[in-house]
Amino acid sequence: MSFISYYFHWSSKDVLELDHNSRRKWCSEISQINQSLTPSDKGTKEVSILDMKPTKRF
Repeated sequence: MSFISYYFHWSSKDVLELDHNSRRKWCSEISQINQSLTPSDKGTKEVSILDMKPTKRF
């Protein structure tokens, strides 16, 4: 819950209203965003969230 609340600035109430599968999907989505924004040790430059291509919606 805190993972989703922190990154999306959602209230605990909003997160609790999601079913378990939805919470898992949002956690996965956040993790993918973080991974794509984090530079790798291969010299990849950091990417702005504004430059990201949209991903499949749930």
